[in-house]
Amino acid sequence: MQNSTLQWFPGHMKKAQRLIEENLSLVDLVIELLDARIPISSQNPMLRELLGDKPRLIVLNKADLAANVDAWLKKFRDENFQAVAVDSVKGSGIKQLIALAKSISASKTNKFAKHGAKPRSARAMIVGIPNVGKSSLINRLAGMNHAKIENKPGVTRAKQWIKIADGLDLLDMPGILYPKFDDADVALKLSWTYAISDEIHDLEPTVCKLLEVLAEKFPNGLVERYKIEISTDGHELLNQIALKRGCIKKGGVLDTDKALRMILSEFRAGKLGKVALDD
Repeated sequence: MQNSTLQWFPGHMKKAQRLIEENLSLVDLVIELLDARIPISSQNPMLRELLGDKPRLIVLNKADLAANVDAWLKKFRDENFQAVAVDSVKGSGIKQLIALAKSISASKTNKFAKHGAKPRSARAMIVGIPNVGKSSLINRLAGMNHAKIENKPGVTRAKQWIKIADGLDLLDMPGILYPKFDDADVALKLSWTYAISDEIHDLEPTVCKLLEVLAEKFPNGLVERYKIEISTDGHELLNQIALKRGCIKKGGVLDTDKALRMILSEFRAGKLGKVALDD
């Protein structure tokens, strides 16, 4: 990322911030959904101030695409957060998530039972940056397609309550992202995982840097997928992959634009192996 203070704070994200502030008192806990590949970079620093002392459950989504998930869970638990890893597409970790959410909320939900009434459902707000998988998680929890799913940053833009049959009510909130990026490395990681739209940054330096990181930390995925020789130069890796995959224009010129989008697509789909991009 060329600009280390990239400005990207659309109007619907300001609205999301306001919605969180206005509705926080309605819920017992906040479920913060993070990308298991970038558990730190996918955190929104504004949330700590917004949430105050509201109980929080950390959920590492897309755990099937990530390495070192257990180490990250331990880190959050050592910091006194409840934490769970899930794959919202295949459903792993969902039962544990529900159990933890209900356990965290028990002190409030059981107050009704003390007065002879039926305990009410736990009420949770789900928050997370765009494209972290909130809609997929909600649909998995609800057992049907309540939330719109689209692999596009910022598609959830209005709050909605989703009734969960086994005692958990969810208040979905629009994704909110950083008002600015002070750390160029964080901006890159958000670009790689598509929290930032591909339309607002230059793909070539972004993807070449990704290839260099993968070559250094997870070279086996590149070798197995593309049958290339590992190099420390991202442009050389890009050219190798373009050639191997037949991304060639008329006249024998490499079609690097096509290769760039293919690499990003396959990385995001987990076809280059499990990765851990935050230290």
